[in-house]
Amino acid sequence: MQNVEIFRELIKSPGKIVITTHHKPDADALGSSLALARLLKKKGHQVQVISPTDYPDFLSWMEGNDDVLIFEGNETKSSEIVNEADLVCCLDFSSLDRLNDLGEIVAASHSKKVLIDHHLDPDDFADFTYWTTDAAATAELVYQLIAELGEDELIDRAIAECLYAGIMTDTGNFKHPNTTEHVFEVCAQLIRHGADTAHVAKLIYDSNTVNRIKFLGFALSERLTILPEYNTAYFAVSQEDLKRFNSQTGDTEGLVNYALSITGIKFAALIIDRSVMIKISFRSIGDFSVSEFSRSHFEGGGHKNAAGGKSELSLEATVSKFEKLLEKYKDQLSNHIKTYA
Repeated sequence: MQNVEIFRELIKSPGKIVITTHHKPDADALGSSLALARLLKKKGHQVQVISPTDYPDFLSWMEGNDDVLIFEGNETKSSEIVNEADLVCCLDFSSLDRLNDLGEIVAASHSKKVLIDHHLDPDDFADFTYWTTDAAATAELVYQLIAELGEDELIDRAIAECLYAGIMTDTGNFKHPNTTEHVFEVCAQLIRHGADTAHVAKLIYDSNTVNRIKFLGFALSERLTILPEYNTAYFAVSQEDLKRFNSQTGDTEGLVNYALSITGIKFAALIIDRSVMIKISFRSIGDFSVSEFSRSHFEGGGHKNAAGGKSELSLEATVSKFEKLLEKYKDQLSNHIKTYA
């Protein structure tokens, strides 16, 4: 990570700042963005959070949500704001491609750029980079950056709860191996600043619509395939399935983890026909890198045990490709789980 004094200098005088994150932002992406935005506003900056796309309704409770500008449908306004910005902060993604069309606008902007992220292999586009894969969440890094700046007393309940939500979800509610001693130390500080952990958990995990619950039941009973010879399980979800249950953004969130929760399963995937392309989520346990798997075969990447990808093939052809690839990795997938990293 670069010297934090570089960032201190970038925010020394009040200016126009844009904060953006990856498309279809999750709790870490949105929470870290809104937390940083609120803190910078307290320091006198004019701040606009721009999301490339919409995001799950169960994140709408976060302070500052009402002021988020969605790029899709507001392309001209978003472009003007980015081009007028003194600073663009890019949170929770390692490549501008993750911003979809907004990425080209950010790349062309003459503003200074900041990257705060914990994903593998970040692109070299930022003037200040605050990055490490050792962090469980970007929200953890945002808190750490605030603390290193000596500005932690500016953290109020709203900021604390946005950051806590990001850490809680990116650690799988503190179940994943990335739940370190430092994670708990940061969360303890967030509680000290007012975070109501039970309230945040309720808002994130227990705010389901009836359609989402029915879709979950349908997916588990009708769309789950288990391949015991490869210690693999996956869901394949069609456009028709999504329409049947009036699926909204976020309704498939966490579904892949049900496949991974099955005893003996080492590799799980969620393959969804999103009309414009097939979107894929990968999860694994132990030493099998889904980041490498996705990068090699599905134009994706991410973390060692959690990654995403895409396919331009049909749903059926993508599923067929995925199953055929498993033969190549059979030895790795059948090995005894040795590490959790």
